[in-house]
Amino acid sequence: MKTSAPLRLALLLGALLTPALAQTSETSAPAALPGPQVPALTVPTPPFPTPVTVPALPEAPALPPPPAPISTVRGLWVDAFGPGLKTRAQVTRTVADASELGINALFVQAVRRSDCLCRRSSLPVVTDADLEKDFDPLAEVTRQAHALGIRVIAWVSVTGASNASVPNSSPAHVSRTHGPTAGAASWLSRQRDGAWLQGSDAWLDPAIPAAADHMANGVISLVKNYPVDGVQLDRIRYPDGGNWGYDPKTVARYRAETGTRGTPAASDPRWQNWKREQVTALVRRVALGVKAVRPNIWVTAATITYGPPPAAGDMDAFRKTRTYADVLQDWPTWMRAGLLDLNVLMNYKRDAVGEQGAWLDGWNAFAVSVRGGAEVAGGTALYLNPPAVSAAQARRTVAAGLGWVGYSYRTPTLDVYGTRQSTAQGLAAIRTAMTAPGGALAEPLAWTASPPNMRGLSGRIVGTARPGGRSVEALRGGQVIARGTTDGSGYYGFLNLAPGPVEIRVGGQRWAEPVPEVGVVRYPDLLVRDAPLASGTAR
Repeated sequence: MKTSAPLRLALLLGALLTPALAQTSETSAPAALPGPQVPALTVPTPPFPTPVTVPALPEAPALPPPPAPISTVRGLWVDAFGPGLKTRAQVTRTVADASELGINALFVQAVRRSDCLCRRSSLPVVTDADLEKDFDPLAEVTRQAHALGIRVIAWVSVTGASNASVPNSSPAHVSRTHGPTAGAASWLSRQRDGAWLQGSDAWLDPAIPAAADHMANGVISLVKNYPVDGVQLDRIRYPDGGNWGYDPKTVARYRAETGTRGTPAASDPRWQNWKREQVTALVRRVALGVKAVRPNIWVTAATITYGPPPAAGDMDAFRKTRTYADVLQDWPTWMRAGLLDLNVLMNYKRDAVGEQGAWLDGWNAFAVSVRGGAEVAGGTALYLNPPAVSAAQARRTVAAGLGWVGYSYRTPTLDVYGTRQSTAQGLAAIRTAMTAPGGALAEPLAWTASPPNMRGLSGRIVGTARPGGRSVEALRGGQVIARGTTDGSGYYGFLNLAPGPVEIRVGGQRWAEPVPEVGVVRYPDLLVRDAPLASGTAR
């Protein structure tokens, strides 16, 4: 059969196009060609090279998620010596400014020098002509801040006693009842020559038992009477210089508890260690006392970072710093023993001066390395730096995982501190710097964590003329799990022990009782004789 020319042309075109169409898709048929339908023809498929199998590349390992921050606190200190808290209008402005800045915690000064910017504590109200009549600043700032989701930490100058230039006028103030002219009833820390002033300030001595009771009760009364979220212990130390603690009662107690004679030299390591233990005992007393009232209260301290920092983890180097050897703060022990939930370093450095920028970072690193389970925040000096430097310090601090707190609301820049700028202008400048992209306050961040230490035990020994300095052991299953000493009033205690029965042994006495899941259990007073009894008696 002969084919026509048009049909031969169509067959030829089909033979030429079929291979190309076959490669267009493995799943769809080629589109129909125009022209009449013709019978399908078998067309040889040209040979193709054997496909090469390429092995699959191994999946890249998943990057670990960034570590959780140690703390998300973003705070601001508000002092009680200038404007900010003394009237309702000031409090409203302070809280609004903090909210605009992105602050999630206000560290509000409640106790200045054994007096309170409040009306419901065991301490007299501050003497201040600028304080609005019948106004309770701590109650109002807590109410307004909580309404905006901002936590309030009551900041307490613990050992502050008085200022000779601006004394408190209340007849109940400690400077009048236990001040420099009270003789044997004085509670002031003294130098070896009897001097009691550092500049214009007088300090209470943590080693005088009655003074320690007074200081602890003042802090505890704030937690009982105000819905604050925490307390911050400031001036929880001896004054600078090392030559303090020489009240006759303190020296007599030291001799009785250590068996030494004479008056110790300021550089005597045993004397320094003993006084340092009195500071730690006061921290413990406050922590146990406030958590017995409300276990979920935050216990924080504003701690010293004088001079160059020790290397991370180097406790031997820390013990050579002024923090430990001069003002007698052992804040690594406070963190690891559960006495602090949050340590706020007073890391007041100026990046433009010598190595201070590196010191700031070094103290942050050291604190993280010895923190135990505590949160850590770097507190920076807004008043010593221009906004750009403050923003850089805050950024480095939070990049290291720490929280951040700025000092202070009233002096937010170097120019405000130097009276070249108003507080409002300084706040605007620091807000611009801190909230810029990448800044520490660029994004809103909540601080909603619960304190890490919410359970423990406390007790007291009685019946002895020497209640302080007694060794205390906590045991579980016959094994010692913690050790401590009694303070000058006979109190002892431990925080953040695992729940369950714990036996206490002290002065020949013993008592066992379970530590709760949450809360501080109070053991009964243990009667201790100066000649230890064979078996303990509880009462």
